[in-house]
Amino acid sequence: MRIVGAGLGRTGTHSMKLALETLLGQPCYHMAEVFEHVDHVPTWHAAIRGEKVDWEPVLGPYAAIVDWPGAAVWRPLHEAHPEALVLLSTRRDAATWLKSARATIMGNSPENKMEDDPNLPGFVPMVRDMFQLFDPNWRDDAAAMAAYDRHNGAVRREVPADRLIEWQAGDGWEPICTALDVPVPDEEFPHVNSTEEFLFRRDNQSS
Repeated sequence: MRIVGAGLGRTGTHSMKLALETLLGQPCYHMAEVFEHVDHVPTWHAAIRGEKVDWEPVLGPYAAIVDWPGAAVWRPLHEAHPEALVLLSTRRDAATWLKSARATIMGNSPENKMEDDPNLPGFVPMVRDMFQLFDPNWRDDAAAMAAYDRHNGAVRREVPADRLIEWQAGDGWEPICTALDVPVPDEEFPHVNSTEEFLFRRDNQSS
């Protein structure tokens, strides 16, 4: 494991997954992997509850991890992989992040009841606890934005500066390539999973 991502979902993590796979030549874990490996859910749920887990069966083939659920437990992940760099992806500010999160993965409308999905056993309870860990009052906008700033502040305080990569979408390849000491690829930085793409994919899956 060379990169432990501490950036929350909706901070360009899917684009970062593709970028890291290009740079490292190995797979990068992302929430999308959980949908493909439902058997990973119990491990993530246990880690979110604060239990000690064996990461090898879940993360063994991966050289990096970004996005939730990993960002929720970045501390134990980094403890298990102390040689890894910590990647903190962020948006311009908390309000920008929240707008994207509310439109996609963290909707707080009354109809968003996070009902269990029989095709993904254990997934919704895991996500419920993950959001509770983020902030028990995460459905409130002010609380969610404060939790976002608190999370990012904790990463900056706790990770030594020489082990921390900070990145925003407009930064492109350079900060990551510099930290990894690899050349900048001769291609554009990936840009995927915009809010519009997320909603299009979700609506077509549910139709």
